[in-house]
Amino acid sequence: MSIKALIFDVDGTIADTEETHRQAFNAAFLEHGLAWDWSRREYAELLRTSGGKERLVAYIESLRLEPQEKARHLRMVQLIHASKTRLYAELIAEGGAPLRPGVARLIGEARAAGLRLGIASTTTSANIAALIGAQFGADAWNWFEAMACGDVVSSKKPAPDIYTRALGMLRLPARDCVAFEDSVNGLRSAKAAGLYTVVTPTAWSEGRTSAAPTCCCAASATRMRRSRPATPGWQADRISRWKDCSSCTPPRCGRPQLNYA
Repeated sequence: MSIKALIFDVDGTIADTEETHRQAFNAAFLEHGLAWDWSRREYAELLRTSGGKERLVAYIESLRLEPQEKARHLRMVQLIHASKTRLYAELIAEGGAPLRPGVARLIGEARAAGLRLGIASTTTSANIAALIGAQFGADAWNWFEAMACGDVVSSKKPAPDIYTRALGMLRLPARDCVAFEDSVNGLRSAKAAGLYTVVTPTAWSEGRTSAAPTCCCAASATRMRRSRPATPGWQADRISRWKDCSSCTPPRCGRPQLNYA
C-alpha cells in the first residue's frame, strides 16, 4: 500500500479540543440567559451526536419543556451556536486546546515526504481556521488541500459524506489515503468511505461500551514507515483496516477487540 494522503479529523484528533468546546457552550448559554451548564460527564454523552448545532437540538429535545417553550429554544439554536463559535475562537487564541502528542511531528514529516493533507471534520470551517491558525500559523490553512467541514455536507458522521467529499477534493481513491480519528462515529464514517483508519481515543471517547456491543477488530500492530529510497513516499506497514465483525463474537480472528456502543 502506497500512502499518498493523510486525512485528519480535528476535534480530539489534531488537538484535545472537547473541553474547550464545552466551556464555550456554557459561556454561550450564559450570554443568552439560559440556566444550562453542561458538566464533563453530560458533555461526554452529548458527544455521541456529531455536530454542535445537532448536539444543541438533541439536548433541547431531551428537556422536559412545554411544546411552545421547546420550540422557542429550538429557534435559538443558530444564535446560540454562533455565540459559541465566537467564544471558542477566543479560547483557542488564548491557547485553550493543545495539540495532541505527535501531531505536529506527523504533519511536519508528512509534508517533508511530499504527502498531501486533508481535513474531514464535522466542526465548522471557522472553528478549524481558529485552531489551525493558533497552532501552526496563519499560512497553515494552505497546507491542507482538502478542507471538508461539517457546514458543507448534509449528513454528518457516522455517515461517510465528509470523507467522500475530502477524497473528491483530493481526487484520490480511498485505498491511497489514511484517516486519523478519535471516536466511534469518526471510525464508522471513515470505514464507510473505504478508508484505512488509525484511531487514537481520548478521555472523551474511551470506554463507550454497551452490554451488547458491536465488535470491531484491528490488526495487532499499527505503524507507518518510510519506504526505501527507490520507492518515493511512505508505505503502510500493517495499518489497520477496521471493519465490523459481529461474527467474531466470541473472537475468531485472533485480533485485539474494541467494543463500542
